Amino acid sequence: MKRLLISTALVMALGAPAFAQDYTPDPNAKSGGGIVVTYKDDVATLDPAIGYDWQNWSMIKSLFDGLMDYVPGTTELRPGLAESYEISEDGMTFTFHLRAGVKFHNGREMTADDVKYSLDRVTTPATQSPGAGFFGSIMGYDAMADGSAASLEGVTVVDPLTVQIKLSRPDATFLHVMALNFASVVAKESVAEAGDDFGHHPVGTGAFKLGEWTIGQRLVFEKNADYWRAGLPYLDTVTFEVGQEPIVALLRLQNGEVDVPGDGIPPAKFTEVMADPEQAARVVEGGQLQTGYITLNVTNPPLDNVDVRKAINMAINKDRITQIINGRAVPATQPLPPSMPGYTDGYAGYAYDIDGAKALLAGAGLADGFDTELFVMNTDPNPRIAQAIQQDLAAIGVRASIQSLAQANVIEAGGAGTAPMIWSGGMAWIADFPDPSNFYGPILGCDGAVEGGWNWSKYCNEDLDAEATAADSMTDPAKVGDRMAMWSDVYMEVMEDAPWVPVFNEQRYTMKSKRMGGADNLYVDPVSIPVNYDYVFVTE
Repeated sequence: MKRLLISTALVMALGAPAFAQDYTPDPNAKSGGGIVVTYKDDVATLDPAIGYDWQNWSMIKSLFDGLMDYVPGTTELRPGLAESYEISEDGMTFTFHLRAGVKFHNGREMTADDVKYSLDRVTTPATQSPGAGFFGSIMGYDAMADGSAASLEGVTVVDPLTVQIKLSRPDATFLHVMALNFASVVAKESVAEAGDDFGHHPVGTGAFKLGEWTIGQRLVFEKNADYWRAGLPYLDTVTFEVGQEPIVALLRLQNGEVDVPGDGIPPAKFTEVMADPEQAARVVEGGQLQTGYITLNVTNPPLDNVDVRKAINMAINKDRITQIINGRAVPATQPLPPSMPGYTDGYAGYAYDIDGAKALLAGAGLADGFDTELFVMNTDPNPRIAQAIQQDLAAIGVRASIQSLAQANVIEAGGAGTAPMIWSGGMAWIADFPDPSNFYGPILGCDGAVEGGWNWSKYCNEDLDAEATAADSMTDPAKVGDRMAMWSDVYMEVMEDAPWVPVFNEQRYTMKSKRMGGADNLYVDPVSIPVNYDYVFVTE
């Protein structure tokens, strides 16, 4: 394959990072008060081993902690529950020294046994964690995945405040993995008590604890008075009101009844909001490592034919779809967004070509097209985007019926493999950490193509998995350029197999009420998506 130029954006972040130990609080921050956040849909789960969507990600991050963390509002790593750590010379053994005196919400002190239990739990098949594959480099993961072991061989409790993790292969992303929600530490006895309902009775060490959950109405988070980070959180409560239409939420924000509309600015109101100086002053914009795409289930005929998938790629008018969201994005050519290391500059992707698409279908014996289904989250603008996709497909004879469902139902269908096509909007992939591997393993790799996994195309290319593993084995910072070149090749080969239609890379826009304080990047936090509730505050 001809190697194309690779973007150098963020490459320095993948070198030998200097981890930030401290964060300077906002000097204007004040404690007390509560805020109201709205969402259209109810929350599916608050279990860190299970939760994996836009809505619950930041909620879970405020209820739980992991060994590693990020400086608020940035992608810069820092220690979390681990006060310090050591890495062996070969990069295969990590020794984490835990903070003393950290308490779970139930009052019990956390120990290294809890860390091991939590890592065992997230990787055992019975948990059905969509994030299990992130831990594939830990020694003993394969035995956990196939059910032949009940505990990760590579995770050892050295003493009550020390845990050692040995890898089976070098992993350039491992510290990022330990900062994911999936690596959060949970209390074993609380999981045992709640059973399968732990997601509705979460117990962690985070800045907030769950005070109330009235299904279909609201969730109330209360300040954890024993939180191990001194002075945090600032807020006494965060109330999440669900069942709120985004347009209604915007009106309530304008009336001072809502502080953050969790679903963002309704696209139909975006131009109006930005044209009003008073409202525009409350808009927060931020870049994101995001790609919106259509998944094509490669196990579902005729989508199992690569020429059919290429024809669908050629049928989609990405410029028109971008206009539907008021130009708040750029058309995508590949899975990676432009600001991600490993992005292939100069790659044009599949051209919009109706005649060419028809010719490919005819060559596949489908000159008359075929019937299929397109699943979509029912929050605006996603149904309108689905209709545009439907019209584009109709132009080449593909008759797609739209299944417009709540987010949880779309995710369920995707994980089960029952959806031929899914428009990912509202659930579109935003990187868990700033590394190209994060766009592969969970959503394009074989580990994600399992029941309940996030690889909704069910695409599994074992040769590419091996290339991805080789790329992530390059831990030498001096070879970061070579590593990014390998990732570029992986994604170009993915595009040859066409399990997706990459559609656009979107900017993030949200709003906050007049009384909300804290830096803007806390409201478009790249890892506590969408809001870092631990550090925001109210000014009145």
